[in-house]
Amino acid sequence: MKTKTLKEDAQSAGNILLETGAMLMSSGASTHRTRLTLERIAHGLGYGIELLITQRALMLTIIEKDQQHFFSRLKRISPHGVNFRIVSGISHLSWNVLEENWTIAQIADELKRLKSLPHYPRLVVLGLVGLAGAAFCRLFGGGYTEMAVAFVATVAGLFIRQEAMRVKFNPYLCVFFAAFTASLIAGLAEHFHFGTEPDKAFATSVLFLVPGVPLINSVTDLMDGNIQNGMVRAMNGLMIAFSIAMGLYAAKMILFF
Repeated sequence: MKTKTLKEDAQSAGNILLETGAMLMSSGASTHRTRLTLERIAHGLGYGIELLITQRALMLTIIEKDQQHFFSRLKRISPHGVNFRIVSGISHLSWNVLEENWTIAQIADELKRLKSLPHYPRLVVLGLVGLAGAAFCRLFGGGYTEMAVAFVATVAGLFIRQEAMRVKFNPYLCVFFAAFTASLIAGLAEHFHFGTEPDKAFATSVLFLVPGVPLINSVTDLMDGNIQNGMVRAMNGLMIAFSIAMGLYAAKMILFF
């Protein structure tokens, strides 16, 4: 009976650790942070773990102290995005496990709560990202007219990207559609000489698509020795940058050739 309980506990701990790791990786956490967080939770639960982290999967092994019962399983990771609320929430959770001796049930409840947290309203996201695009235009020397063009172009590009993602287009195509839409709108202003420096709006209309998190994570992974994940994330960032460039090029071809 005791043997069965130990095995069931290891399975429960392993499943919750895999779920936590998958949430971290799909929310934009670096490989090193994911590994540290899972090891902290496992230590708080009284287990030692062996962990393999790739860009699309996690492999976890838990071995009991008597070396007789173990848990080993592979879990696929959903497509990556950015959700720092989940990353910070899980980090706080891991310290609670270590310092306050949280149980597996408490961890599961907290993960469920984090998953259910509402996203910001779509109009709020569109408006604030549009304002960010206008602010970038101002930083590059654009006037109020160019800022208005950058705002409209950014909002339109982000809206197209959201719609393309909703109908499950390839992620790189989503970026291409967004870059093409934003640069086409800003390029129309430049083509018809709307404003004194319309090129500033054109140059900043696609900055909301810059893959900052993948590129930053690629550098941190490479510095931490996670070469494979660092290279994969670097290539992902380069593919996104290439999609942005192709969107800009397609808009230029239509407007200026």
